[in-house]
Amino acid sequence: MGCDGRVSELLRRNLQPTLTYWSVFFSFGLCIAFLGPTLLDLRCQTHSSLPQISWVFFSQQLCLLLGSALGGVFKRTLAQSLWALFTSTLAISLVFVVIPFCRDVKVLASVMALAGLAMGCIDTVANMQLVRIYQKDSAVFLQVLHFFVGFGALLSPLIADPFLSEANCFPANSTANTTTRSHLFHASQILGLHHAKAQPGSNQTVPGLPPKGGTEVRVSYAFWIMALINLPVPMAVLFLLSKERLLTCFSQRKPLLLPADELALETRPPEKEDASSLPPKFQPYSGHEDLFSCCQRKNCRGAPYSFFAIHVTAALVLFMTDGMTGAYSAFVYSYAVEKPLSVGHKVAGYLPSLFWGFITLGRLISIPISSRMRPVTMVFTNVIGVVVTFLVLLIFSSNVIFLFVGTASLGLFLSSTFPSMLAYTEDILQYKGCATTVLVTGAGIGEMVLQMLVGLIFQAQGSYSFLVCGVIFGCLAFTFYVLLLFFHRMHPELSSASTPDRPLGMESSDYYQR
Repeated sequence: MGCDGRVSELLRRNLQPTLTYWSVFFSFGLCIAFLGPTLLDLRCQTHSSLPQISWVFFSQQLCLLLGSALGGVFKRTLAQSLWALFTSTLAISLVFVVIPFCRDVKVLASVMALAGLAMGCIDTVANMQLVRIYQKDSAVFLQVLHFFVGFGALLSPLIADPFLSEANCFPANSTANTTTRSHLFHASQILGLHHAKAQPGSNQTVPGLPPKGGTEVRVSYAFWIMALINLPVPMAVLFLLSKERLLTCFSQRKPLLLPADELALETRPPEKEDASSLPPKFQPYSGHEDLFSCCQRKNCRGAPYSFFAIHVTAALVLFMTDGMTGAYSAFVYSYAVEKPLSVGHKVAGYLPSLFWGFITLGRLISIPISSRMRPVTMVFTNVIGVVVTFLVLLIFSSNVIFLFVGTASLGLFLSSTFPSMLAYTEDILQYKGCATTVLVTGAGIGEMVLQMLVGLIFQAQGSYSFLVCGVIFGCLAFTFYVLLLFFHRMHPELSSASTPDRPLGMESSDYYQR
């Protein structure tokens, strides 16, 4: 049977868990993109300054990183994985419910830290489970998985937009506006205070402190709507738990990770029983440890240096590309409203939605492309496209049309980089390493570090540095990609790398353990 027929059959056999893992990534996307458009309203709600509200971003990204690193802990059995996903998706709905009641920026940062932990856990567990199910055929399913991230990230700003405050709760006649070199004025310009200048008769007296009023009431509805939209996701995970008979607390039998003919068990053999005597389906799975277990595995001692180099260089590529994704979506609005573009805040507000919209479109287009194009080729196309787009934006930095076209182009090229790199790296390592955990962790670190770095440079050097950073990060991503190709050539090929397609009825983990 052909490749397409085999993939279709695998999807049919694993349809419910696959749909469940796709849906939990919708929760991830819904939670990742709402902070940008609601930033001004959240500042008004918490009566905080720009440096104070920036800790909300930091707490979310830091805990997302921690959640990604710790997510592998829940991979030992299907029960652990599904309960972790259920708890995480339910926590995201609770976060959306609680946000409107956070009147202090420290409380809001703590709530977003909880959301970050949940997102990190979802990121690692869902990627890991899909790679386990489909292995060599996982590229297409990973593209769909990350399409749902883009779909959720596109939907959340659209939900929030009708409820955003039209009026600016920050004073337009404060003394901060007279000091063009001050950080407060720069932050005010970033947040679109030029719109508030249309109200010169405003009566505020305390600069930087929003008045207590109904500004946060309308945006509260947006968060509650997102909580309701997300609620079916933990219900879907709960339904899968019920189907796998994992809801009984005192079940005497050990739960299966998936049906025996579709996924190897994660249970340990009895101490006195030789694991090698078990059928291949029931042997312990050796790959995809959590981050800490990966670093401590004794069998890594004899691995070639290229084994570790591939992990590091692939993680560095995603460090750059995912970091660029987070930084661009966070600061493209700020860049647009600054000189020389000076785009109106309403028009500039469409840029993040345009960016995430084309990420979603790119991931949708990548689904059929990934079945015909090798992951290594897709990564090469994406990285080159990112570098060229940033160069064009830099050359035409004063042209608003190029900004919108470039934003759409960046969304397309960045859209499929992560799933393509994950599929490529796992293919190199024959699913024996810790690629999923290491790559997810590297991408999380990139989102946190580059977003902070770009913010600091943007504030210190001005808006032009935003595009310069993009060009530098893109060139670094390409450099690490070339190094990855080099280490791939140096890495010893396993005998299974050139094996023909496995028989239809045989599970991929069985086939590669022969």
